[in-house]
Amino acid sequence: MYPPSGPTFKGNIPTYVINLDLPASKRWDELMRDKKTELKTVVQNIKDIANTFFPSGKVVDIVDNKIAHLTATLPYPFNEELQGIANSSGIPLGEIVIFNIFYEIFTVCTSIVAEDKTGKLYHARNLDFGLFLGWDVKNNSWTLTRELKPLVVLLDFQRNNKTVFKSTNFAGYIGMVSGVKPNLFTLTMNERFSLDGGYVGIFEWFLGRRDGMWMGFLTRTVLENATSYQDAKDRLAKTRLLAPAYFILGGKNSGEGCVITRSRTAALDIWDLDIKKGTWYVLETNYDRWKPPLVLDNRRGPAMKCLNQTTQENLSLPAIYDVLSTKPVLNKLTVCTTLMEVYSGHTETYLRECPDPCSPW
Repeated sequence: MYPPSGPTFKGNIPTYVINLDLPASKRWDELMRDKKTELKTVVQNIKDIANTFFPSGKVVDIVDNKIAHLTATLPYPFNEELQGIANSSGIPLGEIVIFNIFYEIFTVCTSIVAEDKTGKLYHARNLDFGLFLGWDVKNNSWTLTRELKPLVVLLDFQRNNKTVFKSTNFAGYIGMVSGVKPNLFTLTMNERFSLDGGYVGIFEWFLGRRDGMWMGFLTRTVLENATSYQDAKDRLAKTRLLAPAYFILGGKNSGEGCVITRSRTAALDIWDLDIKKGTWYVLETNYDRWKPPLVLDNRRGPAMKCLNQTTQENLSLPAIYDVLSTKPVLNKLTVCTTLMEVYSGHTETYLRECPDPCSPW
């Protein structure tokens, strides 16, 4: 499948510099000027879904009038960045906040960290988004998944004209779902479904309990500030969260790769690479590794089978792209595939399509 082409390849994505030396409220202006129309389309879709469940329109009214006030409770710089995005896009602040909350609770993904025979580390992921958020019968696709593709961008966060980290993002979302800090570590975040899930933490936040951190804000903070693989690992394992999550972390040295399974309050499991014992890759979808995946959603089994068939000797970014192009790892929810190498901060992202016959998730 590599280099990407053909029916599963939907296109490349543009790159934008986010200048961390600018005031927080101005950092996203250029990106919003280019992407505000596409962002308005997605936000309208989210409002339409809310109105389908709550036809009175009260939910959208609450979002526009009440949630905007909660922005002031978010830590700097996130509060000012959200306000800046609202100002430059012309979208009400409450709706920008809801757009950012969505990624705390609706992201399903496949993430892989793998080490080849020379000790070189690779980190890759499929970003799947839009589950249960509107099926388009005519086009046989998820509406939101399709509408999100024009919002995917590569962001180069810079300070003093030097790259601090890079991230594959949706325009308008200020947290991070995948990123690389050159020559230090790579990081992706996957949703973890739990009864004590994201909804609970978010409601607690709205009600005044604010000692937990938003997942996307934590990954952004780690990418910006962590000084080593171990520092990143400690922060991801120990920081109290609003929602349970999986953090998939890769380093630059042999054996530096892990999946951290998090509850809102603690690390339940840390699964490390262990080359001596034959663990040359770690892989996470959206289920605890000690439990079988949901019968309707077994992406883990096929992905592991593909990696095992690839073998460590033949490992490369193109080989991992092939793994992530195999159905049902590639499915109707897949927005894009991101490939990362830590040494130069190399990252590449491709928009994806899953032609029929294809699993809906």
